[in-house]
Amino acid sequence: MKDIISRLKKIGKQAIGLSGPLESSWLTGQFLVAMPGMSDPRFARSVIYMCSHGPSGAMGLVINRLFGEADFSMLLRQLSLDPPPSAPDVPVQFGGPVEMGRGFILHSSDYVREGTTQIDDRIAVTASLEIVQDIAQGKGPERLLLALGYSGWGTGQLEEELRQNGWLTLPADETILFSPDLESKWDRAFAKIGIHPSMLSGTVGHA
Repeated sequence: MKDIISRLKKIGKQAIGLSGPLESSWLTGQFLVAMPGMSDPRFARSVIYMCSHGPSGAMGLVINRLFGEADFSMLLRQLSLDPPPSAPDVPVQFGGPVEMGRGFILHSSDYVREGTTQIDDRIAVTASLEIVQDIAQGKGPERLLLALGYSGWGTGQLEEELRQNGWLTLPADETILFSPDLESKWDRAFAKIGIHPSMLSGTVGHA
């Protein structure tokens, strides 16, 4: 718990934001699903929504893991915002091991404001203090996922991990993406293509 609080204390009013424009390529807007033999324990049984993938690398958010014991009210207080009595109970999720003091809100495209980046016609990402305030006041997007940190790959790194059979890729499914049942997302991603994870331990990672 102390470790979680120390990380949250690093969050300032400038900490929620994107570091640059998102790139578009073939994995943008898709799921990256850890294969059963994933060797990196940080990503075992993880499902990642890919926000961008281009020549200079890739960026995505893990969608099926909580950020320790952090909660939305704690996040608001660390941002020097008073949680209103009606503040929603939004889970704070672990988006990845990179810059865990930075927040991202992945959400439905019904919400757009300055700083929103549209990933496709259904999903957008906003990384600003204002969207956190809107969520607290019940004026945020209809469907959302709040994550601290992100998953990032340098040039060619993700492609190499795919060649080494570390990941399965498949089209994103909003019912999985925004489901509150985090534990089932990995299994549901495999079920989406009608196979059991054990069948993929020795196969290539594309669907």
